[in-house]
Amino acid sequence: MLVAAPTQQLIDRLAAVRTLTEQLAATLSAEDQTPQSMPDASPVKWHRAHTTWFFEEFVLRQRRDYTEFDPTYRYLFNSYYEAVGPRHPRPRRGLVTRPGIRDIARYREHVDDALSRVLDSGGLEEAERDLVELGCHHEQQHQELLLMDVKHLFSTNAFAPVYVGRPEEPDVAPDPLTWRSVEGGIYAVGHHGPGFAFDNEGPRHRVLLDGFAIADRPATNAEYLEFMADGGYRRPELWLSDGWARVQSDGWDAPEYWQVEDGQWTTFTLSGRRAVRRAEPVVHISFYEADAFARWAGHRLPTEQEWEVAATTLAERRGGLLELARAHPGLAGPAMLGDVWQWTASAYLPYPGFRTATGAVGEYNGKFMCDQHVLRGASAVTPAGHERLTYRNFFPAHARWAFSGLRLARS
Repeated sequence: MLVAAPTQQLIDRLAAVRTLTEQLAATLSAEDQTPQSMPDASPVKWHRAHTTWFFEEFVLRQRRDYTEFDPTYRYLFNSYYEAVGPRHPRPRRGLVTRPGIRDIARYREHVDDALSRVLDSGGLEEAERDLVELGCHHEQQHQELLLMDVKHLFSTNAFAPVYVGRPEEPDVAPDPLTWRSVEGGIYAVGHHGPGFAFDNEGPRHRVLLDGFAIADRPATNAEYLEFMADGGYRRPELWLSDGWARVQSDGWDAPEYWQVEDGQWTTFTLSGRRAVRRAEPVVHISFYEADAFARWAGHRLPTEQEWEVAATTLAERRGGLLELARAHPGLAGPAMLGDVWQWTASAYLPYPGFRTATGAVGEYNGKFMCDQHVLRGASAVTPAGHERLTYRNFFPAHARWAFSGLRLARS
């Protein structure tokens, strides 16, 4: 449900979100911002342009007083909106050397100026202000994607470049795992009340849950290392069929970015390659790996409904969100939101009564409700203000480049 924010609040929010994107890109050269390291990732300059295209396409284009910046951008920076028209193929975004980053900066300034004029004049209807609010949250999603994609790009460099410098941190043992019980019953889940939510977070509806228990923290690197040492990647009985096929075809033997150096497991971070710290939440694992680990541990993944009920009834606790000086999970602690997205056992499907919005903007979420799994929480690269207990993130089961981990549950 979209609820239009007061105009000044929306003006301030828009400025803050747009500024953060530029801050994230500020230390990256033109060469850093242009390549695409895999088909699922996008160049930094594409993220900067696409989030701008969103405002231009859905807020400004229909206005008689708006002058389009460059008609080719409608093709180059459309992501997946079929109703808008043809678009540049996603796997070839890294081949778009022109426009360059200076052109993208001018594009952003052009659209920002036009948005500011319209907002300052009070010339937007409530539905249009809703679209500006949606555009802000859309850009926050891309801020997280930008950092995920930069991390993957930099990980392909033989010399482990640093995006953000931060001090080395000592290795410590994780806190013991404990459990919190949730009574069975009928619960309401999904977004309700004031404030922004994406359409896939509603309608609010009731679910019947049996009693369950949920771990008080995400699974840690130390626990995942035990899984690996016990042959976790060599035991087909732990894996779903598609997951085992992926282990074999892709040669998985550890989370994404892990490798052994001088006899020690290391992981690539946005601060370069670092030793794996035992007490940090395991991150950059697929749904398949999360599910296999849960089986090995003798437990299971929570459903997304269980996760939301537990997060609501056991108090909202927040871990680390995006800090420009860190961009990396902290120690695994008793937080439902923050540090690492958590795979659930739930397929990404519509809630009862879900309806897509009319027009091209209706393609935002609904058409992806197939062959994806839901993650809940937030991560160390989720911008503050973008996290919610009802947020339904989703990725294909094999995806690993997101800041994805897990939290155990048991019946």
